[in-house]
Amino acid sequence: MKILSAAEMNACDRATSERFGLSPAQLMQSASSAVAAFARQQFPAARCITVLCGRGNNGGDGMIAARLLAESGCAVTVLLLGDPAGLHDEPATAWKWLTEHLDLLAAEAILSEDDFARHSEALTADLVLDAICGTGFKPPLRGLPLAALNWLQAAKSPVLAVDLPSGWDADEVKLQPTDADNKPLLSFPADAIITFTAPKPAHVFSQLTRYWYQPVVVASIGSSEETIVSSLNIRWTGSAKAITEAVRTVDSNKGMYGHVLVVGGSPGKSGAPGMTALAALRTGAGLVTAAVSPSVLSLVAALAPELMTHALIADETGQISAKNLEAENLKTLLNKITVLAIGPGLGETPEAVEFALGLLAATRIPAVVDADALNAIARQPEKLIELAKDRTMVLTPHPGEMARLTGLTTKQVQADRLKVARDFSAKYGVILVLKGARTLIAHPDGSVAVNTTGNPGMAKGGSGDLLTGFVASLLGQHPKNPKRAVEAAVYLHGLAADITVRQHDQHTLLATDSLAYLDKAFRFRPFSYDFRLGSGYGWLQGLPADFGGLDTPGVR
Repeated sequence: MKILSAAEMNACDRATSERFGLSPAQLMQSASSAVAAFARQQFPAARCITVLCGRGNNGGDGMIAARLLAESGCAVTVLLLGDPAGLHDEPATAWKWLTEHLDLLAAEAILSEDDFARHSEALTADLVLDAICGTGFKPPLRGLPLAALNWLQAAKSPVLAVDLPSGWDADEVKLQPTDADNKPLLSFPADAIITFTAPKPAHVFSQLTRYWYQPVVVASIGSSEETIVSSLNIRWTGSAKAITEAVRTVDSNKGMYGHVLVVGGSPGKSGAPGMTALAALRTGAGLVTAAVSPSVLSLVAALAPELMTHALIADETGQISAKNLEAENLKTLLNKITVLAIGPGLGETPEAVEFALGLLAATRIPAVVDADALNAIARQPEKLIELAKDRTMVLTPHPGEMARLTGLTTKQVQADRLKVARDFSAKYGVILVLKGARTLIAHPDGSVAVNTTGNPGMAKGGSGDLLTGFVASLLGQHPKNPKRAVEAAVYLHGLAADITVRQHDQHTLLATDSLAYLDKAFRFRPFSYDFRLGSGYGWLQGLPADFGGLDTPGVR
């Protein structure tokens, strides 16, 4: 799924009307129908609904949705912010209909801040629809929209945002943007968001809802794929999950799904390579071998009977030795390997650094580089271009590791994650997975995928080790499509944790807990046609309330 700027979204709507005959009125009707249907599905107990409308097309969507909700039996109050005389085209037609059917719902124009005082009952609604400011809005909030925000502070109702929570810039790429005084920008709260056709940058980069698990969905309203054109070169990772949904052929054998070699492990660090190997197995690799120091081999081998092991040469302290580069048994093993995953628990001794760089230089198979192997590369970054030449190489740094790789500070990395990731990938010819909230996957061709799954419970040791295993496993299964393999791995990694936290508290979540729910992540379809809603939906964030029969966690 492509990410479109606000201007590109407007161009898409125009092209849909001019080239394919869907009028603006038909597009608005489709969008409004999706809003009303999603409101009923996501907030089924809401019988009393307040709809706040601006005077643009976003307000028009809200007005028609209000009509549909009223026709379904809900008690609806519509508050239009501004003089109705300023309405044009579809919003004007929608407002005229509302005022002619005051027996079905309540509709009133708010002309001054003082007018809000007359509508205290609207604050007790079961649901508020925010249809004030849409894709074309540029912060900050002023006038009646700002007054509406202040008025809404007294409400305890959940808020469904139409297109975007009012106050957000659709083109925002920061998780939490601030104003010139470094204060958070004012915006409406949101407990769910529904947008149309394609997400805008804010939908995938920013935290728009109150909580990470609340839904952000994209509804299809009739635009052809030909009209969805963007120069941003950014897409959403959930689209890549499609490669994991193909049914395996009846004549499958383990050799068809890759042999992953996990290299790492040193005294006190048996868990890291063990988790990587276990994750690779669970994600579908045909074979997985863990090559580790003899000092931790028995601990790693005990994790799963399906896991094969290889004892590396170690020094007298148990640390991995550079002598492994000349070991014939390791060279023989490498001839059978599909993907190399190197770094978890490897250690940072001079011998371990020499071994890591030497092993990467000696092979041309796809490689996933993490943890201590990243730190080894950071000591000699000039070698990376040659190491990545003629192969797929994936680096998976967290912001601190990214700072060491680039010579920047962690603060500088986080200040412009998109540019840092894109520039690094293009310079060195690697696929870069810059971990964190809204993990980025940057490709050498300049394209970037943004991930929207994952939750705060993953901020614990072991999460990165699992991700390395996920990436290596899917690379082995889909060697001809490395871009989508890496993106799907990142998406599934976060999604499995999201499903897990619906059953567990995020404080108690261990990285490996999510492996028990990985099957549900594989079965989840981020794109679906919901016959109850009568529309196609892409779930950017959150999960359907009834997904998997799991309970929503008490994490508020």
